[in-house]
Amino acid sequence: MASRTLTLGIAGLGTVGTGVIRLIEENAMLIARRSGQSLSIGAITARDRGKDRAIALNDYRWVDDMLAMADDPDIDIIVELIGGADGPALTLAKRALANGKSLVTANKAMIAHHGLELAELAEANEAALHYEAAVAGGIPAIKGVREGTAANRIERVYGILNGTSNYILSTMEQSGRDFDDVLAEAQQLGYAEADPGFDIDGVDAAHKLSILASLAFASRLDFDNVAIQGIRAIQAADIAQADALGYRIRLLGLAERDGNDLFQRVHPYLVPQNHPLAHVDGSTNAVVAEGNFSGRLLFQGAGAGDGPTASAVVADIIAIARGEQSPAFAMPVSALEACAPAASGHRVGRAYLRFEVADRPGVLAEITAAMRDADVSIESLIQKERSSDGEAVLVAMVTHECSESQISATLETLAGSPSLMGEPMLIHILGDE
Repeated sequence: MASRTLTLGIAGLGTVGTGVIRLIEENAMLIARRSGQSLSIGAITARDRGKDRAIALNDYRWVDDMLAMADDPDIDIIVELIGGADGPALTLAKRALANGKSLVTANKAMIAHHGLELAELAEANEAALHYEAAVAGGIPAIKGVREGTAANRIERVYGILNGTSNYILSTMEQSGRDFDDVLAEAQQLGYAEADPGFDIDGVDAAHKLSILASLAFASRLDFDNVAIQGIRAIQAADIAQADALGYRIRLLGLAERDGNDLFQRVHPYLVPQNHPLAHVDGSTNAVVAEGNFSGRLLFQGAGAGDGPTASAVVADIIAIARGEQSPAFAMPVSALEACAPAASGHRVGRAYLRFEVADRPGVLAEITAAMRDADVSIESLIQKERSSDGEAVLVAMVTHECSESQISATLETLAGSPSLMGEPMLIHILGDE
């Protein structure tokens, strides 16, 4: 039997907010048994009170001023599901924590930009700050990295952190269609937003990566120094050539320590087909943590959606009900290390390069000369065929291992060449790195 009732104030009633209410209603008895406390929804609020949300809300107290929930002494936990790095979400979060109320949020942008400030507020006021749903939806990635690998030195943390991008890439892979066509379909089906920039340009994944990196390496959040490149430039020809080489293209977020520095990058990668991430399709997310004793750990599942995300939100509420109030980033903010951003030029690996060039003699010789001058050798010249617009010729190749500065020198030499009819495409090849 539950010993008491824990009262929630829920701000934001989109798909996740209404999913949280449905989950609490349906699994109330199970939650009470597992947490030792019953959950009660003491107040709700959202921007539009009259919107049809396909769920009965008449039994719950509506407040027009969300800060009233944060000031209400009868509410124990604020559940912030508004979204956005700043604005109302941040105002509510600060007020709740300043008042000693615990905060549960699914807001990765707010945590990536303001997580340390919020964690300090939580520590100062003996409140809990939980954000499992902010990274990879229903996957317990935060708990897995923060607690499951606590005894390990993490070598790398990386993964597929954005379902929209992964859906587009895996659909291109299965259908042979080009990016713009698949994106339009994804928007029609609701897998991509009308403005998909945060997803396909890698920003959403970068928010999540910066959070995982902080947890994995006991470092201060550093979103501003995540190197970001999205998937807009990926063509069907790249997908096909990757497959022919034994790879699949995935947008990965990858972080690792480089001495005392921290390397963070979101970028398309060629992933070997024998790697678990190569088989993560559709809107699924996956996080890999490599510990010095645990080895490779894979956390995989639905990265978004009302059910999985609501599940993560309510799991955080249950953790608070059980009295779990450990520091938000595994240790007090004052103990987190401020790491300088790691340079990438000395990193060694193989790379896929694709050029769109004019169909005339000497072009391939110009490219190979630039590579020779940078001491980059070619492992394989993949194909020479017409681009999708029929005007340029595609030349794609895979390099032998070399430093990223050598690849950069090659591309700098070719920059502005009249032989190139578009920006070269660089895709790193996932290896031991």
